[in-house]
Amino acid sequence: MSDNIEDTSTEKTTEFEQSAVNVVMYGTRFCPYCMFARRLFKRKGVAFKEIKVSGRKLWDELEQKSGRNTVPQIFINDESLGGYDDIAALDRKGELDQKLGI
Repeated sequence: MSDNIEDTSTEKTTEFEQSAVNVVMYGTRFCPYCMFARRLFKRKGVAFKEIKVSGRKLWDELEQKSGRNTVPQIFINDESLGGYDDIAALDRKGELDQKLGI
């Protein structure tokens, strides 16, 4: 798999294969759980948009959308799934692939 990264000041889109779902992850660069989530999506070959949370405006947006103020926060088709622990639990139960459409 190769990384095709489009970078703006606050967003990155990482594509591996075409994805039928819209996956968005709010994260920070060095957060270990953000790194785990990135690896999980890469392993599954899922394209995702990452919004690098920096500055009060993005933290407020994150909290408004998810009700949480921690990263990562992951959304699939605008549904808040929570953080890495939440998607890892879904993956162990075999439910994440269905949400990802794979």
